[in-house]
Amino acid sequence: MTDLLIESPTIADRLRTALPADADYASARLVDERSEHLSVRNNELEPVFNAFDTGVMISVWTGGGLGYAATADLSEQGLAAAVERATHWAQVTAGSMVTTAPPPDHPTGTYRSPVDVDWDTSLPLADRLDLLHQQSRLLGVDERIVDWGATLIRRDVDTLLVTSGGGHVEQRFRFVYPSMRATANEGVNTQTRTFGGHAFCGQGGAEVLGRFGFGDAAGRVADEALELLTAPNCPTGTMDVLLAPDQMILQIHESIGHPLELDRILGDERNYAGTSFVTPDMFGEFRYGSELLNVTFDPTVPGQLASYGFDDDGTPAHRQHLIENGILVRGLGGAVSQARSSLPGVANSRAASWNRPPIDRMANLNIEAGDSTVEELIASIEDGVYMHTNNSWSIDDSRNKFQFNCEYGQRIVDGEIVGTVRNPGYRGVSRTFWRNLTGVADERSVTAMGTPNCGKGELNQMIGTGHASPACKFSGVEVFGGEE
Repeated sequence: MTDLLIESPTIADRLRTALPADADYASARLVDERSEHLSVRNNELEPVFNAFDTGVMISVWTGGGLGYAATADLSEQGLAAAVERATHWAQVTAGSMVTTAPPPDHPTGTYRSPVDVDWDTSLPLADRLDLLHQQSRLLGVDERIVDWGATLIRRDVDTLLVTSGGGHVEQRFRFVYPSMRATANEGVNTQTRTFGGHAFCGQGGAEVLGRFGFGDAAGRVADEALELLTAPNCPTGTMDVLLAPDQMILQIHESIGHPLELDRILGDERNYAGTSFVTPDMFGEFRYGSELLNVTFDPTVPGQLASYGFDDDGTPAHRQHLIENGILVRGLGGAVSQARSSLPGVANSRAASWNRPPIDRMANLNIEAGDSTVEELIASIEDGVYMHTNNSWSIDDSRNKFQFNCEYGQRIVDGEIVGTVRNPGYRGVSRTFWRNLTGVADERSVTAMGTPNCGKGELNQMIGTGHASPACKFSGVEVFGGEE
């Protein structure tokens, strides 16, 4: 793909020159993005799709007000018009803001996604298409598989943040999203198996495919889709559940990540994405889960989907505990939410694009490894189900009561896996569920994955979040199967 705009030696000076000299604080955030979408479905190449998107968000703090204006016109005239609009809105909102404090610093620094294997030199377009065709043929190996496909998406995103006080932050992101699926049908029974529920994604180059075993996964995905056709329905009852990492990411995302967003706790999201069962007085003392639960906000993990050096307000990113030995200690709130709530937060003020202002978002939200092997956790279960790969979810507006379904289940009886079950599902209440965490697998089971399509905010912002987790055991869970 083509070089990105921040390589221009003049763009930073042009942005900084456009900022108003008399504002209390002003910034310009350039986002320059290129993406490629390749997909083969049922052995047929779908239209190749490439996207290009570039623009700037101007932010102006002055007189106790804050104004934003976005523009795709990067000429001097276009930037000047955006600055004028942002200044106007800062003047309009003066005296009406919930917080009047601009960012405290003018940051400087850089971040680059680690890339070990360059796409275009090691895996040119023809080879990428050959790989997808190969995977497609391996997926469609049986007449009972009625729909299948393999997809590769790559995104190159460069951002440049400059401030009126000399701040200058360059960040260069390289994202890779491989996916595949196979849908099998026999009579009224239809089952779909995917490559990690589309969560095997991350930062890097072509090595991301090897990191998740993309080239070797098609046969297993197809076999398991067919296996589910003859598997019995998941049993119903209260029992132990062992969740694989590719299901744990959804559990973390919905029942820890969203409830801990400070802007949601402060009520900002109630009209669209709901509120939270967490209240400000819980931080520092509330038992969120058992003593085995340790959750970190860590945008420093190399290659994870939501790693970065600075958030979109320019706050430097560091690893920090949100939940430590089961106790809630910190929320997911950037500098603005921290000032509003007087609560500790993290560097997670993030925007989906150049035409959106940053809001509180998850980044890499990870569960720390425990001491047990997966085999030891299985051996400790007398009656339970080992569930893999989310395929549907439902959770209430306060992120409290939930119900999740998975693609693939393995029945555990007397410490042994005795067979496959289809349509496994479970439900619970967030705080009760996490307090029933009774086993956490060790580092060997940890997989760093991501959720590429988390929606939040008005106007809506779709953004990627990272989650890493080992397999985890929960006791006393309400388990159910689908319709017979």
